Amino acid sequence: MNTSVSVLILAGQRQGVVDPLLADTGVSWKALLPIHGKPMIAYVLAALDASKGVSRPYWISGMDKNLIDPMPDSVTDPMTDSGLNQSPSEAGPASSVVVAAQAGLPFPFMVTTCDHPLLTPDMVEYFLRESQASGADFTLGLATKNIIQPAYPHVKRTYLKFKATGHHSGHVSGCNLFYIRNAKGLEAIKFWRAAQHDRKRPIKLARRLGIWMLLKYLSGGLTLNIAFKHASKSLKINAKSIILPFAEAAIDVDKPSDLKLVSEILNGRK
Repeated sequence: MNTSVSVLILAGQRQGVVDPLLADTGVSWKALLPIHGKPMIAYVLAALDASKGVSRPYWISGMDKNLIDPMPDSVTDPMTDSGLNQSPSEAGPASSVVVAAQAGLPFPFMVTTCDHPLLTPDMVEYFLRESQASGADFTLGLATKNIIQPAYPHVKRTYLKFKATGHHSGHVSGCNLFYIRNAKGLEAIKFWRAAQHDRKRPIKLARRLGIWMLLKYLSGGLTLNIAFKHASKSLKINAKSIILPFAEAAIDVDKPSDLKLVSEILNGRK
């Protein structure tokens, strides 16, 4: 990789809402949910520590870094010896990314989440290498259904259904990995933030996305490549998708069944 990349870890959660994953655990933050005796975020930090091309210290948003660094004595493996930078937080992940950049998070930077304990150095390095090679201002990590389904046939993921092309089925799932090369790339995050505000106003959202592109998507005629070309033109940036060849990259911990699966996978890695 040509350039060292900063890292922002999103660790926020909805205020006043009890996450079903935390019920009866005595844990207040999802990032600290124990898996095999270690907080979930410990696996994310361990993957980053072992990855080439990322700069330290990492930035964290959504929770007080002092809850993580230093770690409690009950954690046997040190998570990081480089500390964490506290990033300001806003309501919603997109807004938190924007304020982090405004607060001094250096470009280029990668964004990931605290609930991605299956993250590995191979995933991080592949994503960053392909992102930098693409020359894009903004990239989004995705995994295809024909990679995920054979490996984990019973896992339930949310797929965006694009038209199939020669090299993949067209059904893709997010991997909680984003690369923002510069201030232009941040425009994609600002669009995400604005679109989130319109999610309950379908007509306004359709206008924001482009009515003809939306209809093409709904009719099954939109390819992933055309979608990103349209986004690039609309936002006046260069935005690209990065298809990751790792099924586990698309598995995060959102519900108890995810936690059970992730626990089994991590146990297998041991």
